[in-house]
Amino acid sequence: MDTIRLPFVWPGLSGSVCDERFPIRWSMVLVMLCMVLFSLVVPRMMGAAEQPRFMYGIDVLDELRCSPLQRKQRVGLITNRAAVSRSGEADYRVLLRHGVDLRWLMAPEHGFEIDVAAGELVGESRLGELMVHSLYGASRRPDVELLRGVDVLLFDLQDIGTRAYTYISTLYLAMDAAREAGIRIMVLDRPNPVAPLGRGGFVLDPAVRSFVGQFEVPFLHGMTVGQLAFWLQREKFSEVLLEVVPMAGYSAGMFGDEIDGFRFVPPSPNIPDVLTAVAYPATVLFEATNISEGRGTDAPFLQFGAPFVDRDDLVAALERFSLPGVEFQPVKFRPTASKYEGRTCEGARLLITDWNSFRPFRTSVALLIALRDLYPDKLDLETNGSFFDKLAGTSLLRKMLLAGTSLDDILAAAARSRSTFDPTSPLDRLYR
Repeated sequence: MDTIRLPFVWPGLSGSVCDERFPIRWSMVLVMLCMVLFSLVVPRMMGAAEQPRFMYGIDVLDELRCSPLQRKQRVGLITNRAAVSRSGEADYRVLLRHGVDLRWLMAPEHGFEIDVAAGELVGESRLGELMVHSLYGASRRPDVELLRGVDVLLFDLQDIGTRAYTYISTLYLAMDAAREAGIRIMVLDRPNPVAPLGRGGFVLDPAVRSFVGQFEVPFLHGMTVGQLAFWLQREKFSEVLLEVVPMAGYSAGMFGDEIDGFRFVPPSPNIPDVLTAVAYPATVLFEATNISEGRGTDAPFLQFGAPFVDRDDLVAALERFSLPGVEFQPVKFRPTASKYEGRTCEGARLLITDWNSFRPFRTSVALLIALRDLYPDKLDLETNGSFFDKLAGTSLLRKMLLAGTSLDDILAAAARSRSTFDPTSPLDRLYR
């Protein structure tokens, strides 16, 4: 097929849906994009007031009867139990129902069943007749020889919008492996459930690249996996044969809980709902400190503390920051797993009062400053400093915290790191 350069303009829309920065392979991706655009444009042209029905990428593929995957094409799929359709049907079942020649599945961190704890290796397994290969075992990159046995690799995972959440690192490695294997990779898009939070934190410094930060996007990136895939094609993998099946009826201005038809199946054991996904970027950096991030409790990432913390002193210190969209409640908890298992901890719980004004990275830095000032000898940003830097995507944040730098100065440094980041993708106008 020929390679074309867009823009691709639809009647009734001003400007380009896509632009010439994206050399995109002329394939069924454009047919699907046209179909979804049509579902958006026609109601507006006819004066319809209702938002078009929301559809995941897998639902759009279902509407097309999986025609881009027919014609005797062999297919592999990266997925887990959270990747369901609007009706709740598993993505692999949608493919099989349409007769797609699905050869195998691949599962990321936490395994296909999403029952493996963070950081624990995942083994090979079977799902009926399908082999489920692990992407969190001996290797985290799809095996190139295995990929050469299929014609197209599908990617369908629910991300939660924070760079440290490893599913987008799996996307990066999958695109790289597909490029080397010379096969197509098709990304079935899903909502970023915290997209209205915007972008925040530092853009990744390549010096601290790792599986919790694989490529140079902000800590809070504000993009869907489809948008990220286009960014990766432009910035990293210009030769990859990328196709993206976009969503219908999706707006980046809506949290996951606000989308009619969005099903949030927990994508990992400690992210049970969208609220936790909203709080996650505010507390995940505690993983590399002496503070419990709430794992092993009924409120992971929503509460934090340690045996040496005085809950009332902590809340009083946090209230002085007057952080937008969040209040703090003194708590006592005893983790049943993970850090401080079986020990009583005191700390604080995040009560997010206004999701739209809540700023997770600002909150995260304020929490760290408060604990640094209250417990300078116990917070411990040194022992696991390398891991902290990988989570934060930079060594600068930790150095500034250790130097006593103010909240405003840290936020200004993060803003400077984001100033040249270009998130543009062909899906932006579709998802506005």
